[in-house]
Amino acid sequence: MKRIIIVFLLALTFIQAQQSFRKEIKIADIPGYITLKCDFHMHTVFSDGNVWPTIRVDEAWMEGLDVISITDHIEYLPHKGDVDTEFNRPYEIAKPYADKMGIMLIKGTEITKGEPPGHFNALFVKDISQINRENYLDAISNANKQGAFVFWNHPGWKQPDSRSVWYKEQEKLLKKGLLNGIEIYNWKVYYPNAQKWCLEKKLTIMGNSDIHDPITFNYKVNNGELRPVTLVFAKEKSEESVREALFARRTAVMADGVLYGEEKYLKPIFVNSVEILNPVVDLGKKERVYVQIKNKSDITFELMLNQENQPVSFRGEFILEAGKTAILSIRRKEDTKNGKIILKIPAKVKNMIVAPEKELEISLDIKAEFN
Repeated sequence: MKRIIIVFLLALTFIQAQQSFRKEIKIADIPGYITLKCDFHMHTVFSDGNVWPTIRVDEAWMEGLDVISITDHIEYLPHKGDVDTEFNRPYEIAKPYADKMGIMLIKGTEITKGEPPGHFNALFVKDISQINRENYLDAISNANKQGAFVFWNHPGWKQPDSRSVWYKEQEKLLKKGLLNGIEIYNWKVYYPNAQKWCLEKKLTIMGNSDIHDPITFNYKVNNGELRPVTLVFAKEKSEESVREALFARRTAVMADGVLYGEEKYLKPIFVNSVEILNPVVDLGKKERVYVQIKNKSDITFELMLNQENQPVSFRGEFILEAGKTAILSIRRKEDTKNGKIILKIPAKVKNMIVAPEKELEISLDIKAEFN
């Protein structure tokens, strides 16, 4: 056994000694807040994961994340014959290294109960051992006594077609003020009912990887694929600011190229990411004019433009690729009068979801001169 541990630690040292590169994820800030990329649900060998805690820090650093939480199970410990089952140990191991790497590590755990009520993550806890209680209500109450932010994990993972069910146990937690958020996206699954509940019940939306294996086993990181992340709109990069933002419901979720969140957060991300480079578009009688639109973010925006009641014609589908400048080709309609106006082209952003089956509506405002 000791030999296995020594080989493991030597391999770990070798991995962390290699030259690494961090990908900086460009996502626009919103007025008054900075946008932090976070993963609040991941596992290590201290429960049912397959990596050492410091590896989670390395992965987050290389992917461009700002904040993480290692949330090992309390009740499910398949490796307990090989590693210590002291619940606070993963945080204690990873925290000094996270500080060195500039990654904020939030102390957390997963409360793992049957279905219902399901699984919950508790963040900002102080002593995980005090949360280890057989009854779900006692466990979550003890987490709340420590000032924890508690959210419901993967709410449809044991339901047909991932259809989430709001149990009486969830209602009890909500009425007692013990439930603060729900994962609307976990691993590679979106739960639309959970997004609806967050809007209706004033709960914080969360999206996390729930990663167990090395991150490259589940996501093509080297090809630019990013795990699901919770975007936290915080006053500053500090643990207290992250905590305040989570309780204030200032979050969105980015997963598989799609953003989920309230309009008041998604719209400023779009507006602060997109810049129309033409100062004025000069439209003559017949020629086609090209509007240059720059996307300064690492998010590709998929737009559907509305052509109704417009003095110009253009294609409806328009893609703004991440980090690139796109051309919108427009032509003046024959019956358009001369003059200077601001073209307000309404559009829906197909990959920005403000509610189940509801896309963000924006306007592309273009200064135009018809002569």
